[in-house]
Amino acid sequence: MSRVVLPAAWVARVEGYPADAGPTGAAWLATVPRLIDEALQRWGLVVDGEPRTGWTAVVVPVRRDGEALALKVTWPHPEGTHEALALRTWAGSGAVRLVAALPSDGVLLLERLDADRDLSEVWVDEACEVVGGLLRQLQVPAPPQFPRLPEYLAPHLERMPGRAAVPRRVVTRTVGLARELLSGEVPEVLLHTDLHFENVLMGSQGWTAIDPKPVAGHPAFDLFPLLHNRVDELGTGAAFRWSVRHRVSVAAEAAGIDLDDAFAWTLLRAGVEVSWVSETGDAADVSLHVALTKALDE
Repeated sequence: MSRVVLPAAWVARVEGYPADAGPTGAAWLATVPRLIDEALQRWGLVVDGEPRTGWTAVVVPVRRDGEALALKVTWPHPEGTHEALALRTWAGSGAVRLVAALPSDGVLLLERLDADRDLSEVWVDEACEVVGGLLRQLQVPAPPQFPRLPEYLAPHLERMPGRAAVPRRVVTRTVGLARELLSGEVPEVLLHTDLHFENVLMGSQGWTAIDPKPVAGHPAFDLFPLLHNRVDELGTGAAFRWSVRHRVSVAAEAAGIDLDDAFAWTLLRAGVEVSWVSETGDAADVSLHVALTKALDE
């Protein structure tokens, strides 16, 4: 079996994942050594370093005929279903280049990027411009296989009223805004949906997007992740509101997104995120996301 040693802390966390339209985290972990071994043999790869991990995936540095690549194995869950198709659609323009894939196994062979260089410490205005520029590149027509935004949001919106931790004003505003924005003809461009500062790495062609959770919808829906990290830099009080809106504005301009659309769709997503974190996060996380809805609303 593979000599790749999976980080113990990551294994302990993934073991607790409940099934989400696929195996539990524990059941999947039992298959990971085999999946890695089979990929190494199938594609003639040699392990070239220690693995790195995210919330749902392990990435192993590998080489093939001297070329530096990355082997990614992902826990099967709905958000990751169409990652390979999205990367194939973008074909290395703005996003990491897909070399080969076994989508049914959640196994991807990717170009290797510099995992130690993301946007976490780049001046925040420049980082927002980079993200906006990448979003502009990624705004291509979505193939029919991707879920459309109305169907993607429907279960989240249905659950919101029943979640006690979600303030009633947030439920009312979010549901009403969804009705307004989703009632017409929604553009169907391919969305990354998780392009925050840590999901942009440096590659041979410059800053590059990784780890998409793709759906099809309005391009402005892709702006909210800019508020997911570097939260301490947003400040407090009036500074918080200004910083939140400034990040959205800078990225929207770089992405070619109308500013009114940018704030409307980001507010919608912020409200949905309040509902989501009320089930998965702690009280401080809920409070942060409620504050984001206030900052985004006029």
